[in-house]
Amino acid sequence: MNDKVALVAGATRAAGRAIAVELGRLGMTVYVTGRTTRDQRSEMNRPETIEETGELVTAAGGTGIAVRVDHLEPDQVRTLVERIDREHGRLDVLVNDVWGGDVYLDLGKRPLWEQSLEGGLRMLRLGVETHAVTSYHALPLLIRRPGGLVIEMTDGTSESNARYRADAGLFYDLVKVSVQRMALAQSEELREFGGVAVALTPGWLRSEAMLEGFGVTEENWRDATAEHPHFVISESPVFVGRAAAALAADPEVARFSGKSVSSGELAGVYGFTDVDGSRPDAWRYIAEVESVGRPADATGYR
Repeated sequence: MNDKVALVAGATRAAGRAIAVELGRLGMTVYVTGRTTRDQRSEMNRPETIEETGELVTAAGGTGIAVRVDHLEPDQVRTLVERIDREHGRLDVLVNDVWGGDVYLDLGKRPLWEQSLEGGLRMLRLGVETHAVTSYHALPLLIRRPGGLVIEMTDGTSESNARYRADAGLFYDLVKVSVQRMALAQSEELREFGGVAVALTPGWLRSEAMLEGFGVTEENWRDATAEHPHFVISESPVFVGRAAAALAADPEVARFSGKSVSSGELAGVYGFTDVDGSRPDAWRYIAEVESVGRPADATGYR
């Protein structure tokens, strides 16, 4: 896949970074975007940068190209796509992973009228509008060649999101369900051009922020299960990165077009594992263990 080009929008950290690296491991040229650079931070105020992601892509065997882009600014996205076109004349994979709304999450089962309207609307812009702006500008380049792939990153499968996620509130629920609907819509529009769109979700992701919040590292993450027992089903970002790479390398990926899939589900199809050799199936675990009040036990789920 050395001649193929990917754009991972929102690749500064967590799932986006891991996906970019795994696409690089396939030998692809990967444009990685975000708002946090070594010179400035986004409102997330995290230390991870897009330059680091680009370097990790290159170290994995690909070519990482870091570009600071605010995907709420159509002119910046258009300029980025024009650059990709000018430098390569093609786009094979688009990963819409822009989020950046963690700072606006209003946890605790509070009704809409008690949440921050400003924060909620900002989440909708960051998590939905950015995806629409990016696809609007990138898809004309992607459809030039048959076989283009769009991966819409979300949180939760269509089955799990069929139930209202009261713990995160209406705005977050809207964002993640909307992204799944965007994958379905794009799958319909891309079909005549030989393109595919898929909604992909990780399970309980051990992102940099999650590990930091729980006071653990990737090396000793199991220590957090003492206080958060169901964290036993969590997965590293590499797991969903490998899921995205498996989709990108699959000549029969059209079988998933328009569908909502998870890293755990795809591990069973493609045979990849997490960094520890396991295959955590978080959404099945959540439905069958955590949601029904059973004691935390990942036996049979990883």
